[in-house]
Amino acid sequence: MFVKNQAMHIPDGFLSLILSLILWAISLVVIMIAVKQYAKEKNNQKLPLMGVLAAVIFAGQMLNFNVVGGTSGHLLGAALATILVGPWEAVLVMTSVVTVQALIFQDGGLLALGANIFNMAVIGVAVSYAVYTLVNKVIRKGKWATGFKGFLAGWCSIFIAALAAALELAISGTSPANIAVPAMGGIHALIGIGEGLITFAALMMVTNTKKELLDQPGEPRSIDRSVLIGGIVLALLLALLSPLASANPDGLEKVAENLGFLSKAQGPFYSVIPDYMFPGIHDEKLATIAAGVLGVLLITSVVLLTARGKKNNAQK
Repeated sequence: MFVKNQAMHIPDGFLSLILSLILWAISLVVIMIAVKQYAKEKNNQKLPLMGVLAAVIFAGQMLNFNVVGGTSGHLLGAALATILVGPWEAVLVMTSVVTVQALIFQDGGLLALGANIFNMAVIGVAVSYAVYTLVNKVIRKGKWATGFKGFLAGWCSIFIAALAAALELAISGTSPANIAVPAMGGIHALIGIGEGLITFAALMMVTNTKKELLDQPGEPRSIDRSVLIGGIVLALLLALLSPLASANPDGLEKVAENLGFLSKAQGPFYSVIPDYMFPGIHDEKLATIAAGVLGVLLITSVVLLTARGKKNNAQK
């Protein structure tokens, strides 16, 4: 059972139990390393920005755009997060987004959550960081340099993550590699263009307004209140626009439909706000907006409260 507005969120039933557990283990190890790396930074002021980024990425993922052949795609956000807050912090940002989507909105399976974190928070961030750092050695300056590097990092993050998902399907016996890899790679090569353009536009906007945010990934930086307020407002605006998203299936769902394994998807065993539709609201657009706004506020509040607790503990 797929829900609308998915971004490579694998449902339960697509992957074998053994592979799912292995990817859970790998993801947990990476998350623990990310937490330790983040904790090593003294006077770290990036946590509020991480919360706002998570909210913007969550809301952005609700806005599907049409690609080709009745398929849609939308923002992954790994590249944007990596460039703005650094790789380890980006792992935590993406993990928080994917986890909230699975636990609250039943977007992706619980058993498959480890795989979804691995694909989007681990591979997506690792590829983004590698590409951005590599290209940065060749192209360092220029008005459009940051946007261009962001475009490449964004495109590569989605494309490689899609290939990883295809290989996972093949290893699980869901679809042969010689069929799944070209199918997933082909459609996500196109979706990656959208990811790249969104990342490009976001970075150019940051370059023109808050250039200090674009230091080398991972460097400590002070974040002023206007950035945080602006980010939250942007996330809420994206949530309000969510009813305008394309209703076409995303890349993975379309591939599953075309290759005949869509029926393997298993529905969730519990529901909180399934299908990004807030319960009790009969108007579909309002229900979607309410779900989006709740998601934005939930992710932002959790991270900001954590930041306040961290600050209070430091003052004791």
